[in-house]
Parts: sequence; structure tokens; C-alpha cells
Amino acid sequence: MLYYLFNYLYKVYHLPGTGVMQYSSFRAALAVVTSLIIAQFFGAPLIRALQRQQIGESIRDLGLQGQMEKKGTPTMGGLIILLAILVPVLLFAKLDNIYIVLMLLSTVWLGLIGFVDDYIKVVKKDKEGLAGRFKILGQVGLGLTVGWVLFFSNDVTVRQYALPNGSFSAVDASSVYQDVKLMITTVPFLKNNELNYGDLFATAGDFFNEYYAFFYIPIVIVIITAVSNGANITDGLDGLAAGTSAIIGITLAIFCFVSGNALLADYLDVMFIPNSGELVIFCAAFVGACVGFLWYNSYPAQVFMGDTGSLAIGGIIAVLAIIVRKELLIPVLCGVFLIENLSVMVQVSYFKYTRRKYGEGRRLLRMSPLHHHYQKLGYHESKIVSRFWIVGIMLAVLTLVTLKLR
Repeated sequence: MLYYLFNYLYKVYHLPGTGVMQYSSFRAALAVVTSLIIAQFFGAPLIRALQRQQIGESIRDLGLQGQMEKKGTPTMGGLIILLAILVPVLLFAKLDNIYIVLMLLSTVWLGLIGFVDDYIKVVKKDKEGLAGRFKILGQVGLGLTVGWVLFFSNDVTVRQYALPNGSFSAVDASSVYQDVKLMITTVPFLKNNELNYGDLFATAGDFFNEYYAFFYIPIVIVIITAVSNGANITDGLDGLAAGTSAIIGITLAIFCFVSGNALLADYLDVMFIPNSGELVIFCAAFVGACVGFLWYNSYPAQVFMGDTGSLAIGGIIAVLAIIVRKELLIPVLCGVFLIENLSVMVQVSYFKYTRRKYGEGRRLLRMSPLHHHYQKLGYHESKIVSRFWIVGIMLAVLTLVTLKLR
């Protein structure tokens, strides 16, 4: 909103200094500072309000070190994250940008699903929370909406230039641009690394080739569901999900900046996506919100984000990656989420398999998700979190290296 006010003052009255809002880098800086301030100043009152309402975490004794000390710690702290994201974006971003609209929708959508789940658990005292099928239905609904908009909206294009033979090539700032309505993604570690989803179905007949939206949209649904659930599972130790998400958010901000800048996209030979540079403001607010939340969530946590925060931050990361066509890099960038997810799946599958085969279930890990396995081995919670952050940084660097490593 402030963007439009300053833009009006600049264009109509030519007031000195008002033109600075034209720079996305300046607005991103304002967004991250504002989100940090909001998390700091509204975090403590919100925590006290949650304590007054006795909205505390109920802990099931799993025999983990220091676990029962967390009983009664306020949850639903994800509201701090949501507030610290939404306010700066509404203030400093271009609200008519299709990608900003999608990100705001995704944040509120999954935040509401998580809020309902937390509300049922801590207020209604139903430990099961929102039924799993309703969670999945909500995630599928968001995936369907995002996939549909990205595929059918005329505001979503990639910009390439036409060659004399009528084919298309990567962005070249000195060439004649042409906006192309293709669902192209980036394949990491390959030289010619652009893949059109339509090509996957080109040999399957005209129907598949013409209506591959019905195959692209399920891919979006699976990615959003998987990453949001991965973030939800990772949120099991103080500061783990928030810190890991901040690292991922910084990486995605770099991708958004590069993809939205024609010169940088040309220099790095990556896909130029018009208007995607505006997402840098959203990413800045997202990172600021996660870091600001760590003030209260680092060990020992004064508040937990709950599903209100974890589902939302996972969905945000997934939609951002899809928009900038880096969804195939998610297994690397979100490697911490992935390994946490896989640890649960492998543990459950192996337990069921051995129970059928030997009549008694056996475990590969002492406990899943993986962070609990290390707790069982005797590692302190803060050490586990710090090391997971280090792994997250290494994976983020590897993800950025793919810009040149082909």
C-alpha cells in the first residue's frame, strides 16, 4: 500500500525521495526490517495472550531428554510468522502482481488450515486435531488453485527470444524478446536445462499433448503437499523449522532476483520470468519473519509455531520454488525436510514389514523423525538444531551452485 502512495507522490508531485520505492531492493530491505520489528514487538504480547488463554502444548512422554519441561509452552505462535509476513508484503509489494497474489493466497490458505488444526488440539482438547483427510483436502485445493493459475493465466509467461528458424532459445538481452506461454521448468546440472512439461506427453498422443495441464497441475499438488508436510514434521525441536526455512528463504530470494532481472538471467543463462522479481519483497518478509520468530523459538522455546506456522512456511517454500521454475531443486534445497519425511516413511514401512515377516516390528532408527533419533543417541537439542542448520546451509550453497554447475 505504501508502494502505491509513494508512487503517486513521485509521479504527481515529484517529491524528493519518493522515487526510492521504485527499487525492489530498497523495498525488500524495508520488508525484512519491518517483519523483524513486527515479530519482536508483537511476539511477546501474543505469547502472553496465549498463556492467559492457557493455549499450551500437551506433551506425550516419549522418553526424550528435556521433553516434559516443554509441557504447557504456548503454541499457535505461527500467528507471529503470518503477521510478520503479511503486513510488510501488503505495505511494500505490488499487490496487482500475479505472483504476489498467489503467495498471499498460499500463506493465508495454509495458515488457516494449520490454525484450525491447532485450535482443535489446544482449545477443544482433541489430541487428534483436524482430521488428516481435511488437511490433505486443503493442501490439494491450494495446489489445484496455484497450478491452474500458473498454467492458464495470461499474466504468467516466460520470456525467450525467437531464432530465425522459429525455435526458441534462452534469454539474450540483445535479442528480440517474445513472451511464451509454456510450462517450462529448470533441470539442474544440465547444460541445456530447460524442460517443457508438454514435451513429456508429446509422444503420448494429441490428447495428452494438448491437455497436459491435467498432468502438470497434479505435479504442483504433490509438491505443495509434500513440502508443507515436510516442514510440519521438521517442526519438532526448538528453532529447527524456523531456522531451516530462513536459510531456504534466502536462497529462493536470490533465485527470484535473478529470474526477474533480464540482464542477470542472460548472464547466468537462466530462465527470465517477467515480474517475478517482485517476489524478492515477499522472500525478504518471509526470512525476516522466520528469524524474528527465532527470538522466541530458539532453545529453550518460549513459544511453538504449531501447524499454523509449519504448514504455512512449507507451502510458501513450495509455491515460491514452483513459480521461479526451480521445483526440481526442492529435494536439494529442502533436503532437511526431505530426510525428515523419509525417515518417518522408512521407519513405518520397515516396522510393518518386519512385523509381517517376523511377527514383531523392528526399527531402523531409535525414533523418527530423524531429529528424535539423535536425541535418543544422547545429543543435546541445541546441538542437533545447529548441525541441521549447517546441513541446510550446505544444501543451499549447493543449490545456488547449480546456476553455474552444468
